[in-house]
Amino acid sequence: MASATTNPYGYTTSGFDLLHRPDSFLHEFGIRVAKWLGLPHLADHFSTLVYSALGFTVLHLVVAPGLSKVFASETYAKQRGRKARNNWNIHIVSIVNAVTLVVLSVRCFGHKTLSDDKIFGWHETIGTANAVAVGYFLWDTIDAIVNFVDIGFVVHGAACTLLYSLTFLPFLGYYSPRYLLWELSTPFLNIHWFLDKFGKTGSIAQYVNGVALLSSFFFVRIVYGWYMNYFFYGSLRAAWGQVNPVLIITLAIGNVILNVLNIHWFNKMISALRKRFDADSKPLLGEQPRVHGQTIDHATTTSQ
Repeated sequence: MASATTNPYGYTTSGFDLLHRPDSFLHEFGIRVAKWLGLPHLADHFSTLVYSALGFTVLHLVVAPGLSKVFASETYAKQRGRKARNNWNIHIVSIVNAVTLVVLSVRCFGHKTLSDDKIFGWHETIGTANAVAVGYFLWDTIDAIVNFVDIGFVVHGAACTLLYSLTFLPFLGYYSPRYLLWELSTPFLNIHWFLDKFGKTGSIAQYVNGVALLSSFFFVRIVYGWYMNYFFYGSLRAAWGQVNPVLIITLAIGNVILNVLNIHWFNKMISALRKRFDADSKPLLGEQPRVHGQTIDHATTTSQ
């Protein structure tokens, strides 16, 4: 078991919590940013946020294409044009992000300071998970603007960036890792897409993965998500009068947007998968809308 140590900034970390090691310059700059934004707990995690955004950017622009040219050279070469290769690279970033956030989110569970106060409770594991998440969503928003496909992707990225940033007040930190568990469905979505690209369209492997994708998306994002919504909105009601009402309204609207998008994307996935395994055996989904940087199958276009 890793031993705990107290760092120069006054909080305790363990050897396992490697992400929570602030750079002195970024920490000092983060103090000013946190003060300007009114997010007190952001300062201690600003370095992690910056490294997260930069890390996903480097993974997207350098590491993903580099590894793809080595380990999937033929298939990657078939991705013609900037848009197609960018989409490929995004899926790799998405896999890394999903695994990272799920692991970091699970580490946030079981802390009494959070369960005892779901509204204002705080724990440093929440800060680490949210800093990585905000860094990712910031990258995702910028990419959605630069490589514009649909305004919904921009709104989704911006909404996630805002919602998870607000936990640094601290506010509703108890709920953030539980909503980040939505990422459990992401690996299946990316595997589904890559099976397409590697010529496994309509295969048994893709069918099994499709079932896993729909099941995980439905149970994690919709069933569990709506279950958590009940408590989330209960906490918002309890917080009324204790915090700025604009904050509560912003979180309420943002949460509605994300849940509506989940239902919209789930319906698209069902429609796409039905067409995928029709008797005509149509080519699997092509350019697809994104959820947290990955894409959802769009049955109206081909995959090659």
